[in-house]
Amino acid sequence: MPSLVALNDSPDFVPTGSGVTKFTNCLLVKGDDLVSEDLWVSSISGKILNGQEMIFEHRVAPDQVLDLGGRILSPGFIETQMNGAYGFDFSVIPDEGAAAYGKGVLRINRSLITAGVTSYLPTLTSQSPEVYHEALPYLGPSGATRDPTWGSESLGAHCEGPFMNPSKNGIHKAALLREPARGISDIIECYGVAHIGHSSPIKLITIAPELPGALPSIEALVERGIRVSIGHSEATYEEAKSGIKAGASMITHLFNAMRPLHHRNPGIFGLLGTPSASIRKPYFGIIADGTHLHPTTIKIAWNAHPQGLILVTDAMRLAGLPDGIYDWTNGSRIIKQGTLLTLEENGKIAGSSVQLVDCVNNFLSWTGASVPEALKTVTETPARMLGVEHTKGTLKEGADADLVVLDLQSDGTSGGKRVVIDQVWKFGTKVFDNA
Repeated sequence: MPSLVALNDSPDFVPTGSGVTKFTNCLLVKGDDLVSEDLWVSSISGKILNGQEMIFEHRVAPDQVLDLGGRILSPGFIETQMNGAYGFDFSVIPDEGAAAYGKGVLRINRSLITAGVTSYLPTLTSQSPEVYHEALPYLGPSGATRDPTWGSESLGAHCEGPFMNPSKNGIHKAALLREPARGISDIIECYGVAHIGHSSPIKLITIAPELPGALPSIEALVERGIRVSIGHSEATYEEAKSGIKAGASMITHLFNAMRPLHHRNPGIFGLLGTPSASIRKPYFGIIADGTHLHPTTIKIAWNAHPQGLILVTDAMRLAGLPDGIYDWTNGSRIIKQGTLLTLEENGKIAGSSVQLVDCVNNFLSWTGASVPEALKTVTETPARMLGVEHTKGTLKEGADADLVVLDLQSDGTSGGKRVVIDQVWKFGTKVFDNA
């Protein structure tokens, strides 16, 4: 049975000895290749080490040498759009108050890491300002703690709304949507003055670029160190291009909740084909759950801009729960059937309940990508988008020792492969073992 190794309620984690672990007989994910090399990590610093330096300069022997038997050692997965899971919704403040909300976040962290997600952006859907003001203090970057027993680490919140086009609201409640007509003043009023700035708990905000005041808002947010994604939008190609020129660098769940591709106006999707000399091509989220997008659509997007594709789950609080009918935040009810979530009243897709590793395996099957190329979509690429590529999503010396040990198996088709999570390490400490 799978076991949690270090995720307990002890307030302190005390490493012993040198705190150094050496992984050997493994394949490291480096760029587009799998490289047969050893990897050294420290549970004291939580960092990846230079093995040669440890041996010849510091003369440090590892506490343990782990033979991975030829398995893959990957950076930990990074999730940039997750609305909730395991019965908890980031957009709902419990009746018991903020303290209960904080406990719910910690519960998600400790469950999420067992799925290989070592870092993520907790995502808030369109809500009233009061919800943002209460929730955001609990969702900011948690890396300063550097305690592996806390589980998955928040890199900051993703606010998906409420600055979106009402005609592309998806399941967001239309009455809560707003326009940033006064620019950054409206943004601050919505999220709270303490939550907009260089020390903001917000890492990413989704905005429809065609809304009044959207372009100056994007510029002001980027100046404050907050990344902007365009989505839930009716933007034409020209309007989308203006959003990128204003500073937006991401597209939220490409193809979903946006004007569809048209041969005379390619809309937001057209940004993937724009010459890089004209604008910086944006990163883009893809939900590879088998429901939101056809496999061929995903392959087209990847071929158009492979360096920008980021796999996301768009998971709701029903992820990890049994099938059934559940109440949702705006008075609606959601039907869960496997990974498919739909609104009871109209059948609209209502997010997903897929796991990120399943998206990776779907991507492998549908696109013909190599294993390193598929893993890059949940490690290196999201890290670059978030500006944390030197500490996350990489196995380079000095990066955080957030790791996933993967077993490469047949997917039951002719030559097809899938990855299975065997172990998860956070800050150089093993926190999950599927043995």
